[in-house]
Amino acid sequence: MHHKKKIAFITGTRADYGKIKSVVNKLKNKFKIFIYITGMHMLSKYGDTNKQIIMENKKYSKIRLFKNQSNKEEATSIIFARTVNDFTKYLLRIKPDLLLVHGDRFDALAAAICGASNNMLVGHIEGGELSGNIDEHLRHAISKLSHIHFVANKSAKKNLIQLGEKKNSIFSVGSPDIDIMLSKNLPPLNLVKKKYRVKYEKYSIALFHPILIKDKKSFLKEIKIFIKSLVLSNKNYLVIYPNNDYGNDLIISNYNKILKKNKKFTIIKSFRFEYFLTLLKNSEFIIGNSSAGVREAPIYGVPTINIGNRQKNRFLHESITNVDFNEKKIIQAINNFDIKKFRLSKHFGKGNSSKLIYDILSKNKVWKITKQKQMVIQDT
Repeated sequence: MHHKKKIAFITGTRADYGKIKSVVNKLKNKFKIFIYITGMHMLSKYGDTNKQIIMENKKYSKIRLFKNQSNKEEATSIIFARTVNDFTKYLLRIKPDLLLVHGDRFDALAAAICGASNNMLVGHIEGGELSGNIDEHLRHAISKLSHIHFVANKSAKKNLIQLGEKKNSIFSVGSPDIDIMLSKNLPPLNLVKKKYRVKYEKYSIALFHPILIKDKKSFLKEIKIFIKSLVLSNKNYLVIYPNNDYGNDLIISNYNKILKKNKKFTIIKSFRFEYFLTLLKNSEFIIGNSSAGVREAPIYGVPTINIGNRQKNRFLHESITNVDFNEKKIIQAINNFDIKKFRLSKHFGKGNSSKLIYDILSKNKVWKITKQKQMVIQDT
């Protein structure tokens, strides 16, 4: 009997789980799946999202849980070191044929370092993309540690070639979360509103993440400007907790201090990805500095007000308005919205990414890619 190849995944955030979920579902029948759950999934302040992942995957995946941080803040590099330590032991025990990581987070970089330094095949989903902060450096570092690249589009492929990656190791497959976004099985709006106690007819989504390079004082000022602009706009908002980057406590404590008693705001710790998508699809607009505004929102034609530099160099679409941290400008952007749906963006694929990844991994050729990489020097 042909033995099933083993594929290991790591997930540390809501966002990366939303991206790998459709891939895991597609690969589970042909491959042995291992999922390593860590990061914000393990924290009670984000609603212990590991429970949801276990429920969805326990039938056909082997799961390891690792709490790499506590609810109180500490330096990212310490959390990173803990993850490298535990994940290395894990990989050496399960010996996967392929480690598949996603995106630009520290957990993914930790995993890629463990895989590459232990002579294991590493695949990277959504490499070659640009943003305006440290995430971009992490993303490129992960690409350099990976042997197989599943990119979202041609421009990402071009960037990886510029980074010295071999053309025949780069596959343009679109973005796997679009498979879920365009599926017919998203939960209905009334059910989602009931589950998260959303009482508004019309609402917008506010999602604001820490920025690692900011000093505390200027960052606090930006949080205050963001919150004040939302209050002054006099609209209804679903305010979602930020990710677990350093600085998240500052955002959360200000939400609780300023917005908790305000009827126009509903604060939500964490969503299941599908539920978030239903709310996004039906929202008036999304505001903040989350990649959901530049990646997911345009696919539904939902307007985005993107504040500051966190998503700098990311995809531009007619539905995205970029503004600085300036109260007047933010409120102006909110009021200027002719709340219309924009043309839907197809820039990140057509909703068949998981199938394309499955097809590529079903062929023998990809498993023969050498682990001893050489940089391809471009002719200038």
